[in-house]
Amino acid sequence: METVSRGPPGAVRTPISVAARLVHRYRRGVLTGSDGRVSHPHGTMRDETVEAGVTSATPVTPMLTIDALGRKCPIPIIMLAERIREVPIGSVIAVLADDPAARTDIPSWCGMKSHEFVAATDLERGWALLIRRAY
Repeated sequence: METVSRGPPGAVRTPISVAARLVHRYRRGVLTGSDGRVSHPHGTMRDETVEAGVTSATPVTPMLTIDALGRKCPIPIIMLAERIREVPIGSVIAVLADDPAARTDIPSWCGMKSHEFVAATDLERGWALLIRRAY
């Protein structure tokens, strides 16, 4: 385990785990996996590429759409949890929701369950919340 000092010079050196280093690198936006893929922070597109200083994002097409419009939380999350196993790992699911609590609760649920919250798109009524299945 590596040690780093936190605080003023001469402070006690605290051990930092591999996971903590990865979280720090992830928050900076440069987490590279052992397979060479780069993960981007929440709110950015996974397929974003930078070529010659120009950033372009390819739209993410959901494999499954869950219509939770008109339903109050936690129903959209329950619907997502029940149906996420229907798509292959790495696929994207769209949850259509108009409850303001769903706009914050679904990204939080993704973080707790280690799925990737890809993006939220404003709709005429509510949002399309995009989630990528991680396992």
